[in-house]
Amino acid sequence: MHIDLPEKRYYGIGEVAEAFKVNTSLIRFWEKEFDVIKPKKNAKGNRKFTPEDIKNLELIFHLVKERGFTLEGAKTHLKEEKNKTLSNFEIIRKLESVKAELINLKNNL
Repeated sequence: MHIDLPEKRYYGIGEVAEAFKVNTSLIRFWEKEFDVIKPKKNAKGNRKFTPEDIKNLELIFHLVKERGFTLEGAKTHLKEEKNKTLSNFEIIRKLESVKAELINLKNNL
C-alpha cells in the first residue's frame, strides 16, 4: 500500500487514518505500542504527526498488515533490523511506483 498524503509539516490523526484506510483507534494503539511513533500534541491534546511519523507508520503497516508480523515480531524486527528493513521497504515502494507509472503508460498507448 502506498500512502498518498500532501506534503505538510504535520498531519492530523483523521488524515493519517484515512490515508491508511484504518480507524483512528488503530493509529492511537500503534502509537502506544511502538516508541518510534511520537506525534506532537497541541494544547487541546490533538495529535500532530510528522512526515517521519508517517514513514514509521508505513513501515509498521507493511510489517503487520502486509507481511503478517505479530506486534511483538514487528517490534523486534524494527529494533534489530530497522535500517535494513527501512532500506528494503523504500526500495519496494519506489519499485511499486515505477510499476504503476509503467502500467499507466501502457494503458495510455
